[in-house]
Amino acid sequence: MNRAGQGRTGANRGQERRTESGHDFVSRRNTQSSQSNRGGRRRTEDTSRRNAKGHERNRKKSHERDFSAAAPSARVREADAARLVAFEVMQAVATEDSYANLVMPKSIRAHRLDHRDAGFATELTYGTLRNQGYYDSIIKHCVDRPLEKIDQKILTALRLGAHQLVAMRVPSHAALNQTVGLARGVIGAGPASFINAVLRRVSERSAEEWRELIESEATDDLQKMALTKSHPVWVVRAFRQALAVHGHSPQEIDELLDADNLAPIVNLVELPGLGSLDEARDKGATDGELVAGSALYSSGDLGRLESVREGTVRAQDVGSQLVARALAEAPLEGSDKKWLDLCAGPGGKAALLGALGAQRGAQLVANEASAHRAKLVSASLRPLPQGSYTVVTGDGRAIEKTVAQSKNLPAGMEENPRFDRVMVDVPCSGLGALRRRPEARWRKTPRDIADLLPLQKELFDAAASVTRSGGLIAYVTCSPHMAETQNIVNDILRDGAVELLDSGAAVRQVALSDESGTSVLSGEKDPSFAPNDKHPEQTTAQLWPHVHGTDAMFFALFRKK
Repeated sequence: MNRAGQGRTGANRGQERRTESGHDFVSRRNTQSSQSNRGGRRRTEDTSRRNAKGHERNRKKSHERDFSAAAPSARVREADAARLVAFEVMQAVATEDSYANLVMPKSIRAHRLDHRDAGFATELTYGTLRNQGYYDSIIKHCVDRPLEKIDQKILTALRLGAHQLVAMRVPSHAALNQTVGLARGVIGAGPASFINAVLRRVSERSAEEWRELIESEATDDLQKMALTKSHPVWVVRAFRQALAVHGHSPQEIDELLDADNLAPIVNLVELPGLGSLDEARDKGATDGELVAGSALYSSGDLGRLESVREGTVRAQDVGSQLVARALAEAPLEGSDKKWLDLCAGPGGKAALLGALGAQRGAQLVANEASAHRAKLVSASLRPLPQGSYTVVTGDGRAIEKTVAQSKNLPAGMEENPRFDRVMVDVPCSGLGALRRRPEARWRKTPRDIADLLPLQKELFDAAASVTRSGGLIAYVTCSPHMAETQNIVNDILRDGAVELLDSGAAVRQVALSDESGTSVLSGEKDPSFAPNDKHPEQTTAQLWPHVHGTDAMFFALFRKK
């Protein structure tokens, strides 16, 4: 058995089955134990509950029954490194409001996982987070108390075990043995016994049987979809409404939820004029299909790439690349030297925007309200040419005051500048990035969105106050929720200070073209939607995971009157 517990019981199958890399999946101890157990079965009648050594049979049908592979003295009493990483990340997410994508790399490095074990830990963690709601529905059938009464560490272990039993190609005995060993090592012997009993009950049904049972308990189609696709009911309802609001069929909801539950491939971007994807291509990366300067990378740790360590190449979703380029490349009359990113943290879009601006002699002011995140922005912008950018710290709603008082504006930029291009990437629910941050679906509530709406509108108004007449303002949010997208656009237009442009055309313009010279974002992939039938030339743009393979990024481009 490898550290991930991926193997088969039985010496013959275990010795014959090997991975593509040639690693044996079954350890010597398990091979010997399996041989011993087979001997025990020959000496015991099928009607007995225990074998000759006193090991209790698994509670399965008689033709499926098997004995525990290990005597008490040989049972796993500590966590294997891969599962320990998954447990630590899940706990950080549950108890510290951490993001898995930020905690995972640190934990993998701390436990020195090799490429294979790191892959197992990543799949175990993200798969469990994505399907947490579904697994909770299963666990409820196997415990005698409400889940909220179960200690968080125990619940985390149960969820990890359920994912292995229901959705991963991990043999049941390995999933049980290793998860219980994890519990003994990090929680305690008593809780480990409880976890063992619960997971054995989970293992009594197949994945298909569990799905049929969970579906049968749904009161309506919406709840059935929420349970089986593992999204909160309110999110399913909001996504179905968002599809309709942005010109899509609500029937696409199945595809959208399925896309949310798929692990995304890492997207890379080269900073224009500074970076190159050649090193990544040499390591197996393939060129992206939507926008220039991007690539898909599935060859492991990005830290192995020197260009990534230097910061001239970085991971960034294609949706983010498209909206940054759309703002930078949109036609603009008059001066084009002063650019602003109002909510720049942690700095990904700001770096791409700054690099594009530097090629044309433009200077970027990157503002971030949080001092900690402002440091991240500074680190992200460091590869850019000196003098082409500056980072300021202040509440975005008070950007006029922040810029007026700042003493470190880029050289040559006058006091109290009025900007030519402004990015307003507002704080949002993040519902458009559930592929990358699956834990967000279990944290957010409709109330969270309601609380964000006034801030989003106020940030746009502040951006407009420092934009010159004729300048461009991009309203961007990683959410398809109608309240954060079309409703905000309607509120913005009601004030009369700006006009909505053809945002869809701006996005199509920066996308790659096919052999005929047509944008790859044309036809069925056209992200455009005209919110006002009387003005079809005024559009917004909404990207979708199930249509474009990107985060659900929303983009609306305005011109200051």
